[in-house]
Amino acid sequence: MSQISYYSVEGLKKLKDELHHMETVQRPAISEQIAEARDKGDLSENAEYDAAKEAQGLLEMKIAKLKEVISNARIIDDSEIDVTKVFILSTVKIKNTANGMEMVYTLVAENEADLKAKKISVESPIGKGLLGKSVGDIADIETPNGILKFEIIEVSR
Repeated sequence: MSQISYYSVEGLKKLKDELHHMETVQRPAISEQIAEARDKGDLSENAEYDAAKEAQGLLEMKIAKLKEVISNARIIDDSEIDVTKVFILSTVKIKNTANGMEMVYTLVAENEADLKAKKISVESPIGKGLLGKSVGDIADIETPNGILKFEIIEVSR
């Protein structure tokens, strides 16, 4: 059974653009490499042909997986997000109770995660720990270095 994933409009568009690029740019390029390698003669000892065929197989696998992800994707309307609790697409301001450091993250689907853009996956330890929490709650996040405690300061869209 396939897993349904939730995306923002931009996140789903990014996935569709990636699929389009694979199908219209990468697939023809690999087909061309196979044709060139085939033209070089004996296929039984042709390393270029073997490498191109392997690359083609990997690309087709990626395309199939991405098509499955897209077919099971659902768009979340962020205008209807309840800001009393942390959900996917919520922007959360948290404070580390140990050192007082404050951070702001937006919880997104795994494929949209981008730490530089302050977007963390709901599948990450911090994301999982924050889901369902409200302002004032303390989230206990299990990390390899032990449990970190974060206070939820603010939840917004």
